[in-house]
Amino acid sequence: MELLYRFAAYFNCIHLVADAKGNWYSLLLIFLVAASLRPALLPPGVQVLQLRVSRKAHLDASGDLPAFSRATSHIRDDPSWRVLPVPPRLQRRHVDVGDMAPCDTERLLHALRSPAQGLQIDFDDGNCPTFYNQIKGISNVCKVVHNQFPDIPALPQVPVLMLRPRAWNMVEHNMLVNGREVPGPLFDFGLLMFHCGKALYNSESGPFFYLSKVESFMEARLWNNIFLWAQHQLQLPRGSIKATVLIENVLATFEMEEILYELREHSAGLNCGIWDYSASFVNKFGHRGDFLLPDRSKYVNMEKRFLRSYMDLLVQTCHRRGALATGGMAAPLLPPARDSPAHRTVLANVTRLKLLEIQAGVDGFMVYDLQLIEPMQKLFQQHTGGENQLHRVREDVTVTPEDLLCMPAGGVTLHGLQYNIGVGILFIHAWLSGKGHFFYRGQVEDSATAEISRSQVWQWILHQARLEDSQRVVSRSLVVQLTQEVMKELTEVTACQTVRAAERLQTAAEMFLEVVLKRDFPEFLTSYLNLDHTFLSSQREEEASVALLSKL
Repeated sequence: MELLYRFAAYFNCIHLVADAKGNWYSLLLIFLVAASLRPALLPPGVQVLQLRVSRKAHLDASGDLPAFSRATSHIRDDPSWRVLPVPPRLQRRHVDVGDMAPCDTERLLHALRSPAQGLQIDFDDGNCPTFYNQIKGISNVCKVVHNQFPDIPALPQVPVLMLRPRAWNMVEHNMLVNGREVPGPLFDFGLLMFHCGKALYNSESGPFFYLSKVESFMEARLWNNIFLWAQHQLQLPRGSIKATVLIENVLATFEMEEILYELREHSAGLNCGIWDYSASFVNKFGHRGDFLLPDRSKYVNMEKRFLRSYMDLLVQTCHRRGALATGGMAAPLLPPARDSPAHRTVLANVTRLKLLEIQAGVDGFMVYDLQLIEPMQKLFQQHTGGENQLHRVREDVTVTPEDLLCMPAGGVTLHGLQYNIGVGILFIHAWLSGKGHFFYRGQVEDSATAEISRSQVWQWILHQARLEDSQRVVSRSLVVQLTQEVMKELTEVTACQTVRAAERLQTAAEMFLEVVLKRDFPEFLTSYLNLDHTFLSSQREEEASVALLSKL
């Protein structure tokens, strides 16, 4: 059945615009499913967010640091339990394509024709959650699953779809149930499962998910309950759904075994995400001077002790329990001229860093640039002997809390400060333009890099960090001054050819300063933007345009 993505304005309920054939009955059914999801699962979802707030308040008030909990030591100390084996299509996870915003039809179709093992169908970090983007993205997923795109093979012959709904900090403004906004992850998960769950299962290609920004085993338990409920509603066998949890928060690192245990019937493993993970240190400990994070472009990488320990522990934890461990996304873009020195340099740098992850024992990782798929697959073939590295239990690894919490040495550079300002402004500009990622200085940037960028600027201002190359202090006035200077470059980068485009970039700069100059740290940049009147106004303009087009 055809799932359309044209829609009209809505206020307290959804108003759907049918095409000439009236093909909206599928979305009406979705409305019923999502509405039934909300009352059953909202209270635990609210409790998850309340638990986050209380844990953060406790850390701030007590000065305590996270540790491996004694209350759950029986889970960690029990060698007998393992996660259920994953289906054959997930046994080989060498290279996935990341930041795949499903509303980008052209890129999606290119990726489906690629030799990648999987696609991260990303409704979160790489996607801007306008209602148009969400519905168009879900429409595109449905078309892939039901083989409705011309010249695209059936599900068993294309890369496996790893569906990534929004994280719990996001809400769907455009759907109200009992007068309250639906949590973004339930909206995305409910629509995807209702329309695609059975077809994915019947084709032995899913349903498989990525779970973003999980902070505790209690959140994993909530997701497990959601999976059980959905499987029951759709009459799928228990354990049909498999999910990879992204360990993007320092608190979750201390509960990785417990997270796997809660999802042991539904686990597809754990994943490392360097920039959201690094930003979480500012989120949880940003007021503490001993957790000042140095310039990320110069001093923060997977070779540093705190990140190397994080990956080593993740691999060891997963492989001990029979779960797959995957690394993060390579963000560089290969220059198009294959014989150019620039192309060789970028490829060599990506190869060196990804080889470190393979040597650490990961079973796969992601790339953004489709040109990197085959070189990275060859890298896996050269350095591993099979579909995965589950046999490498990493008994050589011993990771302590001190290892995980050891900040890297280094300072703050003017280049790093300017770069962070540029990334932060351009990300907000992208969101106001309805896009979740963008290209800057030869790399793809998304909400993860925007999070670490704005987090560092906020923290450096708070602690009056000194620039190592000029001895100036990072102050509010310096950041305002540098923002004005950076804007000259960004005007060229964004090619603002209209007055409206220039105004949007200026608005993005003002919003960036608003975020980094705040006294208190905004929990998530994306939720801050998602609630901002400027973004909401831009959505209403988009909805009006789409509604007008649908009448033509």
